[in-house]
Amino acid sequence: MERVKGKAHSNISPKKPKTKSQHFWKTFYSQKILYMMSLPFVLWVFVFNYLPVWGWTMAFQNFRPGRSFFEQEWVGLKHFIALLSDERFYLALRNTLAMSLLGLTIGFVVPIIFAVLLNEVRHSLFKRTVQTITYLPHFVSWVVVAGIVTKMLSTDGGIVNDLLLKFGFIDKPFQFMAEGSWFWGIVTAADLWKEMGWNAIIFLAAIAGLDSQLYEAAKVDGASRLRQMWHITLPGIRPTILVVLILNIGHLVSIGFEKQMLLGNSLVVDYSEVLELYALNYGIGLGQFSYGTAIGIFNSVVSIFLLFLANGIFKRYSNQSVM
Repeated sequence: MERVKGKAHSNISPKKPKTKSQHFWKTFYSQKILYMMSLPFVLWVFVFNYLPVWGWTMAFQNFRPGRSFFEQEWVGLKHFIALLSDERFYLALRNTLAMSLLGLTIGFVVPIIFAVLLNEVRHSLFKRTVQTITYLPHFVSWVVVAGIVTKMLSTDGGIVNDLLLKFGFIDKPFQFMAEGSWFWGIVTAADLWKEMGWNAIIFLAAIAGLDSQLYEAAKVDGASRLRQMWHITLPGIRPTILVVLILNIGHLVSIGFEKQMLLGNSLVVDYSEVLELYALNYGIGLGQFSYGTAIGIFNSVVSIFLLFLANGIFKRYSNQSVM
């Protein structure tokens, strides 16, 4: 009898673990409403971010509008070779990297410092007022910002020149907008004024999520507010800082062209022309669509490379990454 029972028991097979496919469909069924809600956004990303990648084929053609895809002349890497042989390209690359690095150091660090200091303000009304005033410029168009900056730095009634003359720092009005060596600093300062409050929001949100008991324990141990910021606040928001830094590094060569185009002029063109403005002027502006596409591909490839490089470095040495 015992042998029969043992035999019957041995015929019972263990339950097979679910495969990844079964686990996915089970999760999909249980959360089908959330998937349906996200579907329009997935379609939007596909239509406006992935579908246009098909246009990259123009970089390998002598693209002519009005012709079908199969009627275009294929030229291989001709436009990339011409791009890497053009001196203006390297000048635009220099300007792009210079303004990007200034924005990465000053425009990235200052919002963190601002968020940490604003968090230490105890008067709630003053704190909300300062935060509102600082992030409102984000919603102002660069056209308006460029007009304000140009007027402030003007030699005819500009407040900056008036103050410098009044306090005796200069003898005659200084033409800030005509000096190429000042252009990078002007763009960085204008961008900082416009985006500092907005960029600080994510760090303020990270600080708000820190455990208040850590601060109470530090006060009991006699730590000053400066020590609390250094040993609790900054380490607490370190993951957020690293993720934002990785994403910013991935956009080093894709900084746009609006502020450079609006603040620049013919006197400072050697310092104001960035890669996207170079693509606009020498690609679309001259009807060289294939050449402009080649510049765009260069920007995208370098951005992806920098993103993966920064992500790999931070993942190896700090265990923080975005992928």
